[in-house]
Amino acid sequence: MFPPVMIPRAENYEQAIEFLFSRVNYERLSGALYSVDDFKLDRMRDLLARLGNPQLRLPVVHIAGTKGKGSTAAFIAAALTAAGRRTGLFTSPHLAAFEERMAVDGVIPTHEQLAELVNLAAGSVAALDETPGRMSPTYFEIATAMAWLYFRRMHAEIAVLEVGMGGRLDATNVCRPAVTAITTISRDHTRQLGSRIEQIAREKAGIIKPQIPVVSGVTAPEAQEVIAEVCASQRAPLRQLGRDFSYAYEVPTGDALPHVSVRTWRRNWNRLPLALVGEHQAANAACAVAALELLDEQGWAIAAPAVASALGNLRWPGRIEVVARRPTVIVDAAHNWAAVAALLKTLDESFPARRRLLIFASTGDKDVSGMLRQLLPRFDCVVLTSFQNNPRNLPVETLLPLARSLGDRPLHTAADPAGAWKLARRLTGPDDLICATGSFFIAAELRELILSELGSEAPLPTTDKARSSARIADSGMHLPREGEAAIALPPAAEGLAPLPHDTDARPAAQNH
Repeated sequence: MFPPVMIPRAENYEQAIEFLFSRVNYERLSGALYSVDDFKLDRMRDLLARLGNPQLRLPVVHIAGTKGKGSTAAFIAAALTAAGRRTGLFTSPHLAAFEERMAVDGVIPTHEQLAELVNLAAGSVAALDETPGRMSPTYFEIATAMAWLYFRRMHAEIAVLEVGMGGRLDATNVCRPAVTAITTISRDHTRQLGSRIEQIAREKAGIIKPQIPVVSGVTAPEAQEVIAEVCASQRAPLRQLGRDFSYAYEVPTGDALPHVSVRTWRRNWNRLPLALVGEHQAANAACAVAALELLDEQGWAIAAPAVASALGNLRWPGRIEVVARRPTVIVDAAHNWAAVAALLKTLDESFPARRRLLIFASTGDKDVSGMLRQLLPRFDCVVLTSFQNNPRNLPVETLLPLARSLGDRPLHTAADPAGAWKLARRLTGPDDLICATGSFFIAAELRELILSELGSEAPLPTTDKARSSARIADSGMHLPREGEAAIALPPAAEGLAPLPHDTDARPAAQNH
């Protein structure tokens, strides 16, 4: 037993959030300020040991990847819930509120529950703070521990965990998985993970465990070789996209949903409706189906209707999300070269428009020039800005000369997302398209601003709220209050009201 450490209690949600944001938070630090040496699993194991090792009691689907891991995790969790399994989901970062990171059957903690979870963890955190020669637990480590506590309190039967960064040294990598998955490998977080694809693949392959089956959606041959090598050394059965399973994507027409057909080693899944648009989401869905089949082989009894329901009904904010019509307004969290390529391909396939306007902001530790080289030629007009809620933001004064050096598109600037949105509205007509991208943070800030302007209610559950609430009524934690118990998700695009538009507006002078 560990001796208790007395610390002040968080009496409310605001105090709980203040405690969390007081911790070292690598999501808010420039990548130049930390390296892989700052990540140690022993610190996470010590924290969880003081909390009773909740991670040892729950089977997990553990998902890594440069992009697509969050969507794949959400697909799998939704299918497990639809199959009648009480399912935890842990993802990062959040878009609107910290508690979005953890959910059980789509229901996130209430404000009161979050304060309780902080208080459950805070004593152990304080004890580790006082341990000589040991770095204190970080924001992400505490968030991960709180998710485990939430899953235990809510009597989850299984959890789906999205890796935060990398894999080998990620705080989630103390779990006991039933299945692991690696969705894609491309260059991102190169200071921490390496600049070569093989290096990045080896870090992400660090989640592979002895004899635990692996799903790989990786297409780069050099990354495939690394994953196959690690699987062989761990005697972990490997199901590889293009060999053991495949998919075909059907581009939507009109207001219809796209469809995906998936072939696996067990069966064919023909023309499943896909709620998330884009061929990259079809690839994510294929990885999810493969992982669900591996779970089914282990006795989890996941029927086909549950899989179809998950793929066809999932709402996952900030991923090529249509938040308004006339003009069409899309927010997307693409923040690396590969994600931008997927965004542009989807825009070409599914969003014809008279003119396209880009709102762009990013962080200084990303491949900003690589993203802009792709984006600038594909938009008629560009508004450069800087998000406000994260100190990693790249100043407009730095972004503007870089963009000027890469193309000749009309460039405008705005000091903040609100100014960028106002300018974008002046520069577009009802048949145009506005796309905001470059970072999770710009997607989050503009999404909240636009939905607030439209009067839309962003908080909605990922799965049926009444069903989920009935199943957790005996969990011992308070049920969420009305309107507060759900992950922030978009309204159905076809139900969106058109934005008010000033038809007399004229293009503003460049470089505001």
